[in-house]
Amino acid sequence: MCIAFCYAFVVPQLVTRIDDETAAAIDALVDDGEFASRSDVVRTGILRLVDERRRRAIGDEIIAGYQRVPETLVELAGAEANARAMIADEPW
Repeated sequence: MCIAFCYAFVVPQLVTRIDDETAAAIDALVDDGEFASRSDVVRTGILRLVDERRRRAIGDEIIAGYQRVPETLVELAGAEANARAMIADEPW
């Protein structure tokens, strides 16, 4: 009993309203067995959105780094040579 009671105070709860069509789509996902509950659907969607934004931010940081310090011609030639060697080693 304490675990469930304490859990409610430790984990934030979000409440939102959605239209009937979206609720039906969520229920269909649960009914099809893809998710355990409505909460699982919403939680998964939020986590995916947060992860997508995090990955996009990391990608933007990488791009900014290369814009600040672009590769030299020697580095690019080495990368191309390595890529060609890897492709040549593939057993196609």
